[in-house]
Amino acid sequence: MAVLCAVVMAVMTALLSPSATAATDAASSAPRDAAGVTVPAGVTAGVAVFDRQTGTFTEQLNPNMQFRSASVVKLLIALDYLWNRGPDYQIPSGDQAKWNSMLRSSDDDAASEFWVRNGGDSIVTRMVRELSLSSNTTPPPAHQDGMWGYTALTAADTVKIYRYLLDTAPARVRELIMGNLKQSTRCSATDHFDQHFGIAGAFDKPWAVKQGWSGFGGIEQGTCRPATSALNGKAASVDLTKPALHTTGTVGSGDRSIVAVYTLHDVGTSYGKAYTDLGRLTRR
Repeated sequence: MAVLCAVVMAVMTALLSPSATAATDAASSAPRDAAGVTVPAGVTAGVAVFDRQTGTFTEQLNPNMQFRSASVVKLLIALDYLWNRGPDYQIPSGDQAKWNSMLRSSDDDAASEFWVRNGGDSIVTRMVRELSLSSNTTPPPAHQDGMWGYTALTAADTVKIYRYLLDTAPARVRELIMGNLKQSTRCSATDHFDQHFGIAGAFDKPWAVKQGWSGFGGIEQGTCRPATSALNGKAASVDLTKPALHTTGTVGSGDRSIVAVYTLHDVGTSYGKAYTDLGRLTRR
């Protein structure tokens, strides 16, 4: 018993020592990497979660992997639209409803109009330069330059976009974009998908979201009504074929956490299954 007590006391002393406590604190606060993120079977994921209060990434998994952006590129379309409209950044009355619908309800028709009007893939080129994004953010393939959803984005660059919006952009720009993302509608305006997956389904408000989806067609469980078929294609570095479902935005008071989760799913995966798998991944 005497020996056992001595051993116990020695262990308790070690555990309560400043160095041991510091090591324990460091381990509990260290960012989780790929080993800490559980990805559902059949899913390829790129994840980046940034805590604006501590200035650190708390989750990263394939953060620099390219994904076709789908509707997440609407963030760049919106920023480019506003870029030279300062200092008051007024949106003409004829554009206001389309602007709101593009950001709140992921209106594809509005995005296509702004994309064509403002130079197509040059929008991406300008925003890569102005926001100091990486070379992994690229315009659509040359033979598909009208397909704005084929713009390549990464989780890491998506965090950069939100950090610009929240910490650098003029207050009016931040209000016009983030204010709409905080009023995200449940149903998409043009293809009628239920877009409250991922962040919107995993976390209580406050949150703001810009979602993306591509490659799902027909009458799918989880849609607001029958959806239109998505166009598919092929590219050397960016998968344009597998169904894609992405959730990006902010979570918490004061937009504390920036969350970007990009996913690809096996060909033939239903929207309902992808919706569920992305929800599980985001909660984890």
